[in-house]
Formats: sequence, C-alpha cells, structure tokens
Amino acid sequence: MTHDEIRRAFLEELTHVAPDLDAATIGGGDHLQDDLELDSMDILNLVIALNARFGVAIPEADYRRIATPDLAVAYLAEKTAKPAGTGG
Repeated sequence: MTHDEIRRAFLEELTHVAPDLDAATIGGGDHLQDDLELDSMDILNLVIALNARFGVAIPEADYRRIATPDLAVAYLAEKTAKPAGTGG
C-alpha cells in the first residue's frame, strides 16, 4: 500500500470510531486525544479496527507511535512493508 492509501484507510477507520470527526478537516499533526478529543476507549477501538484492516498488532507501548495521522501512517507503512527478498 502507498502512504496515501494507508492515510485514507486510517482516516476511514478513525471516522468509523469517531463519527463526529470529518476526515477532510483532520490534519496530519492533529493529536488523536489532545486535538481530536478521542478517549481511551476510542483509541482502543481504533487499534482494534487497524488490526483488522491492516493485520498489524499494535501493542500498548506503541500507541504513542499512532498518536497523529502522520505518525500512524509511518508506523503502519513500516509494519506492513514486505521484508526484502520476499517478492510480491
């Protein structure tokens, strides 16, 4: 997946978890809790949705790595990248 595809998918999942958010107004640096006002249950639901969508387990220790859309895209791109030599 490209970074743009990951961003679109992330924003889709985010707006499913928090339907009052408008994906078009969410900036790459907007903090999920501080700026977008997601609570801990919203974050957990987002993590579950991202796991289902991307097949990536996100341990609680990595939640800070998905704290903004930009961070989340970079994290998901890293976690979904195919290892060198696996073809594809």
